[in-house]
Amino acid sequence: MARVTVEDCITRVRNRFDLVLFSSQRARQIAGGDELEVERDNDKNPVVALREIAEDKIKPKDLKEAIIQSMQRHVDVDEPEEDDLSLLLAGRRASETTDVLTPEALEKAAAELLAEPASEPVAKNDDEPKAEEKPSKE
Repeated sequence: MARVTVEDCITRVRNRFDLVLFSSQRARQIAGGDELEVERDNDKNPVVALREIAEDKIKPKDLKEAIIQSMQRHVDVDEPEEDDLSLLLAGRRASETTDVLTPEALEKAAAELLAEPASEPVAKNDDEPKAEEKPSKE
C-alpha cells in the first residue's frame, strides 16, 4: 500500500484547497460507481482519488467542471424576447410566400402580423349537455 502525500499531488493541483475539493469530488464519484483509474490496493475512496490525481489519471479541469455541475440548482434558459419572436414568425410567414428571403419580404410579413387582430380564445361549445338544473321553489 503506497502512501500518498499532498506533495505528490501538488504538482498537478497548485492550490491545496482546490486539491481537497477535487479529491473529495472524485471520492464521491468513485463511491457513486465511477470506474477506477488506478488499482484500489485496499485503499479507501479518498486515497484512491488522491492517487489518481497524483498519477495524472484524472484531470483537475474535469473535476472542477463536475463540482460546478453538482452545485448548480437553477440553469438559466435563454427565452426569446417578444421582438425576436415576432421576427421569427415574420420570417416563417415570409419564407412561405417567397423563395428568397429578403429584408423587404421580412418587413412586409412583420407588418402583416402586426396588422392582424389578436386571435380570441376558443369559445365553449353550446351543444354540450348541461347539468340538470334543480327546479326552483316558487
